[in-house]
Amino acid sequence: MSPIEIGYLAIVALLVLIYIGMPIGIGMLFVSYLAVAGIRGEAVSLRMLGAVANDSLREYLFAVVPLFVLMGLLVTISQVGKDTFDVFQRLLRRVTAGLGIATVFANAVFASITGISIASATVFSRVAVPEMTRHGYTKKFATGVVAGSSVLGMLIPPSLLMIVYAVLAEESVGRMFLAGVGPGILLSLAFTVTILLLARLRPDFVFETDTDHSANQEVSGLDMLRKSVPIASLMLVVLGGLYGGFLNPTEAGAAGALGALVIALLRRSLTLRLFWNLLVDAGQITVSVLFLILAATFFSRMLALSGVPRALAEFFLTGPIGSYGFLAVFLLLVIALGCLIDSISIMLILLPIALPVASAAGFDLIWFGVLTVVAVEVGLLTPPFGLSVYIIKSAMNDPDLRIGEIFRGAFPFVLAMFVCIALIVAFPPIATWLARL
Repeated sequence: MSPIEIGYLAIVALLVLIYIGMPIGIGMLFVSYLAVAGIRGEAVSLRMLGAVANDSLREYLFAVVPLFVLMGLLVTISQVGKDTFDVFQRLLRRVTAGLGIATVFANAVFASITGISIASATVFSRVAVPEMTRHGYTKKFATGVVAGSSVLGMLIPPSLLMIVYAVLAEESVGRMFLAGVGPGILLSLAFTVTILLLARLRPDFVFETDTDHSANQEVSGLDMLRKSVPIASLMLVVLGGLYGGFLNPTEAGAAGALGALVIALLRRSLTLRLFWNLLVDAGQITVSVLFLILAATFFSRMLALSGVPRALAEFFLTGPIGSYGFLAVFLLLVIALGCLIDSISIMLILLPIALPVASAAGFDLIWFGVLTVVAVEVGLLTPPFGLSVYIIKSAMNDPDLRIGEIFRGAFPFVLAMFVCIALIVAFPPIATWLARL
């Protein structure tokens, strides 16, 4: 067999192994090892595996992964998410469907210090959904808002997916974080407009009855200040330090983790045993992410050796499809895979194949990365996988709440995400202007 035939066979074999249940990291290493052995021999394959393990994980940059993960876990247990929701609930209490909009903006702010969609879905399903249903909103709408706005955690910096993309595309993590700001704001505004349109055009979708659904709970100014200070302080330390040029991404993660630890200790929400459990969780998440990056790096080098990316670039860019045809096919494939497998796995499978083609097409890889992350996040809301939906169902622990009901509630936000993808394609500066300053 020729190298390119081995490369195509390796891609098919990987998809089959994932379908039958093999962990993606192990599947990538196994397939890549056999493919390189078939192209260059077993000795070369062993040497390449060792080189990949050394080259892909020794970077100082990778310390950012455990630090941001630990910060997100500490923030989650210290009730900062609840306080953020309370502040926005107070500010938007006189707006129609104000609790829904408060959930979106609280999630956006919470995302700016956690970077993990699962954390947002877990926190706000327990905080926002009971409050919204108490004020007359339907469970379908309440859970749909939480599911939809939870995707902001992977777009608004700091973002774990942005870090993974930056590593695979060899782009600056700081620039990728900056690139997520504009699209994150756009997505937040799109969700807000969606909520207002639903409240006006489909009130039965949003409200249980026709009464006034604004939350009138009064919160004192002093209480508002007390609840605002922790989140504002963390944002100032992490984002201010990062974008002000005082801290690099790894240092910003360390400062954020320390700040989150201080907040948790001051609020007495952290015991020694709980802290140990959080460290173990952060370690497990970090190891799994880094192992996947190692496997994806080996897979990427195998594909480059086989010549598959070069052949695909020639097919897409010299044929009738063209560069934007390739982009459309890629985004549709990402969204389709999002219905079946998790976000990081999609990126690790497709990006080693797609990045060389995108580069040959002359695309800005930062812009391409933002589009990839938004398209990947659509998969968090679509059946049958819909990770955010299942997280909400698990966190709610409500036997009367059906999975299908949450998916229907999230559907308008999926449409809003499609609109945002179209806008970012049509107007690339939304993603690139801040990053390229």
